[in-house]
Formats: sequence, C-alpha cells, structure tokens
Amino acid sequence: MDLVDNLEYNTERPQLIIPEYGRHFQKMVDYAVTIEDTAERNRIAKSIISVMGNLQPHLRDVPDFQHKLWDQLFIMSDFKLDVESPFPITSKEMLQKRPEPLDYPQNYPKYRFYGNNIKRMIDVAVKWEKGDKRAGLEYAIANHMKKCYLNWNKEVVDDAAIFKHLYELSNGEIDLAAKGENLTDSGQFLKNRVAKTPRSSSGKKNRSNNRGKKRY
Repeated sequence: MDLVDNLEYNTERPQLIIPEYGRHFQKMVDYAVTIEDTAERNRIAKSIISVMGNLQPHLRDVPDFQHKLWDQLFIMSDFKLDVESPFPITSKEMLQKRPEPLDYPQNYPKYRFYGNNIKRMIDVAVKWEKGDKRAGLEYAIANHMKKCYLNWNKEVVDDAAIFKHLYELSNGEIDLAAKGENLTDSGQFLKNRVAKTPRSSSGKKNRSNNRGKKRY
C-alpha cells in the first residue's frame, strides 16, 4: 500500500521545459545546477552536451548544432546553470523577445486576383527601352493577366478590361488598347483548363466499376 501511495504521476511533476529530451535529461540538468564545485559543474555540463549530441550523431560535431545544444542546456536550466560555454550565451530576455512583424508584400491591392508577381513584371517592363523586346513582354503580361482573371472569375472577359487594368497598374506607361492588340481568346484558356478534368473523371469511373468486384 505504501508503494501505491508513493507513486509519482506526471501531473504532479514539474512541467518539462523541452519535452523532446525527456524527464531524465531534465533531472540531469537540475542536478548540474545544484553542484557547488565549479570544475565538477563544468564537467557534468559537458557530459550532458555529449549525451544530447549522441541522440543525433550525424550533427553532434557541427559547430552550429553544438551552439544549439548549449542554448538548449541553458534553457532547460532556466538560465540558472553557471558554466563556461564555448559559445556566446543567449540571454533569457533575447529568447523571449517577440520578432518584428513582417510586412505583407502587397504592391497593388486593388486587383488582388492578378497576384504580386504581375505587378513586379510590369515594374520591370516599364523600365525597358521601347522596342520589340518590351512589346513582347507587355503582350505576355497582358495574356497572363487575362488567364489569371479567368481563373478568378471563370467567365469570358473582354480584352478592353485587361488593357484598362494593365494601364492602371503601369501608371499609364503601357497602353495596349491604343496599339489595337488582340489577346488570346478566352475560350482557349477555358478549353485548356477543362482539358485537364477527364483524368479525374476517368479515375472516378474506374472506381465505380470496381465496386461490385470481389477483392482478395
């Protein structure tokens, strides 16, 4: 009965700081913190690092990985372990510092269905010297815009609408409407998209035909 009463449950134990290493590692680190002799404490810390590295032997000799192990050792000790580290010791405040929020790369939110890459391509095109090379790029951009529009709207779109959007996105630098250009027909884009569907439908048909067959 005494053995049952003295059983230790995980719910009653301190929460593990890095659960991946398990409770035995945590106990080793806690023991190292209590050692008063400096030389012995450093020796134990190096032994713990060695055991931690044995879990991933292909990385234990890599300098960056060694630095990571020492950081994890100090983290598991709640930065209470006073030992000599071969690497700069990361402070608790630095680890808890929240990173700066990343700016969403939105260049032109008015026509989001075109994507940011279209705006980047337009910015590159307007910097090129006018000629056949730039004209070809402008036409390719407009065609891709039409394809993106159809993927979003799934309906036929007039070329004039694409030219208008391109004119706005380029700040008036690209005006294909004035040149009388004609883009690829909308039906061709839709046809290419529909042509990919028979594969999935045939797969469903095969599965339906196999329903009544016995499987061994």
